[in-house]
Amino acid sequence: MNPKHIQQRAIKGGFWIFSLRTVGQLFNFIRLIVLARLLSPNDFGLMGIALLSMMTLETFSETGFKTALIQKKKNIKNYLNSAWTVLILRGVILFAILYLIAPHAAVFFNAPAAKPIIQIIALSILLHAFTNIGVVYFQKELEFKKQFKYEFSGIFADFIVAISAALIFRNVWALVLGFVAGNAASLIMSYKLHDYRPKLDFNLSKAKELWGFGKWILGSSILIFLFMQGDDIFVGKVLGVAALGFYQMAYKISNLPVTEITHVISKITFPAYSKLQQNARKLKVAYLKVLQITAFLSFPVAGAIFFLAEDFTLIFLTQKWMPIVPVIKVLILAGLCSSIGATAGPLFQSIGKPKISTKWQFIRLFVLIALIYPLSSKFGITGIAIAVLASILVSTVAFSFMAIKVTKCTVRKFVKRIFFPFLGAFIMVSLLWMLKGLVAAATVPNFLLLAFCGAVSYVFAIYLCGLVFRYDIFSLLKDCIKSFDLFDKQQAKYPFLPN
Repeated sequence: MNPKHIQQRAIKGGFWIFSLRTVGQLFNFIRLIVLARLLSPNDFGLMGIALLSMMTLETFSETGFKTALIQKKKNIKNYLNSAWTVLILRGVILFAILYLIAPHAAVFFNAPAAKPIIQIIALSILLHAFTNIGVVYFQKELEFKKQFKYEFSGIFADFIVAISAALIFRNVWALVLGFVAGNAASLIMSYKLHDYRPKLDFNLSKAKELWGFGKWILGSSILIFLFMQGDDIFVGKVLGVAALGFYQMAYKISNLPVTEITHVISKITFPAYSKLQQNARKLKVAYLKVLQITAFLSFPVAGAIFFLAEDFTLIFLTQKWMPIVPVIKVLILAGLCSSIGATAGPLFQSIGKPKISTKWQFIRLFVLIALIYPLSSKFGITGIAIAVLASILVSTVAFSFMAIKVTKCTVRKFVKRIFFPFLGAFIMVSLLWMLKGLVAAATVPNFLLLAFCGAVSYVFAIYLCGLVFRYDIFSLLKDCIKSFDLFDKQQAKYPFLPN
């Protein structure tokens, strides 16, 4: 595939992934608000226990085959059936294990009501295992319009079923039925959207070749699970089901907006980087542009959530969820650090060195293990959030250092991409603090007014930085918009990739 074609498909892919995440988060936001009002923190805690049980098994048996298929430069058709066969065998085994260990998981968390929930959730493992392996082409070939349809089908099914069931049952089964329905819809759409028809056929040499890359994905996935879900396991075991419900709600509100920005960009950059892995100069320029846009989007979102967390919780979630406010404020800072560090993940994978991520993740895990108990003993779930923040901060520094080393860019260029968004967000929060005294009442109109003023002040601050310090983010964004030309496909450019 020639560079111009990569550029064209990548920028169009960016549009569809951005659309997917925007629409998806709108649906998830509405779903979250409705379910938070209809259900209790205990319901969310029970669902959290079921998902933790499932994710534990899935993570410790991760093959990394799909990531390996996307990263491979040569034709992958001969690898698909072997990969699909392994994934189905894995799915059947995991389903059986999860179904059988459900009583023990319920005992571990001292939550007997979790047993049938875990057993029903296990069905989603089977559904996911039989997904058409051909969907890897959506990312590999930058066909993100199809990726949009594939992922949105699951989001929409979950949305409809969960809200409908919540109105009827008013209990945790609304969350369970929505989750299973979402996985079933994704399975069906995987075969509707791609014409590849996999069959059971195992080739040991092909599987070994994929495993050579995938083993590092497994190692990294285990580490990521331990510090992404280890805090949830600790909360559920030590502090109880209700505390887990509070903590997970805080995590969703604080991290989703920022991490979704990273998710959108990484979806595009990993396959695009993979096609540039042998051109060091272009890879460096591409990475710095990705970092610049990530920081530009992440800092104001994090600043706004930090400042408006109390008003948001009171207005949209009601008084019963107010204990999560301090947790949100700590976790949004963790999410911000994570978004910066996460820009390096696709970079390491694309050059065929996922072991860099795996090795540096040990630092984060060590810090989390060392801090989680003493801080939780003193500050409860807020203390756990502080431990998470500390661990992410350490790993972000490590990831950033390795990204600078791999791309051979200067520290000055790296810091410049982060400093001005930080300055703009600081000015924005300062202005909101002054305005808050004038609109003290926590109402929807006042909340929207503060959010609007924050957005305007941030854009203006960044504009001034461009005039005074030549921080030229708007030209990059303008190039992004121009690049997506629906009427003249031949003129499209991918702004992350240098000409």
